[in-house]
Amino acid sequence: MNPHEQQYFNLLLAMAVDRFSERIIQRNEGVQKALERLRANPDGEGIWLNEFVDAFFRDALLDNPAGSCLILQALANQRVNDLSNIVERVTVGEMLQEMAKQTFAVLLHRKTEEALEQTLAFGGE
Repeated sequence: MNPHEQQYFNLLLAMAVDRFSERIIQRNEGVQKALERLRANPDGEGIWLNEFVDAFFRDALLDNPAGSCLILQALANQRVNDLSNIVERVTVGEMLQEMAKQTFAVLLHRKTEEALEQTLAFGGE
């Protein structure tokens, strides 16, 4: 991956973590409750991680094979946890998009947990 592509990916990830953290803190009326719900069920009430990733990919124009390849290239060393949703896709482009969304969601989950923990450690509520 070229340095400018890596920098773009890092910017996208930081933007996603900021937006997602802000939304789940507001929906769950605080950092502690948001962190607990994120850990308990990332797709549960008030969190909806996968829905956020779908919307983020649309907003950032990543919901196409080229955008998915950028994400997959940046996350090439990540593992895909659930292949069942991916192999059900009809086209290669759909499979690429599902893999990109799954791997991005896993990283976003982990980075959001870290951001919320840091907020709590520095006195945020």
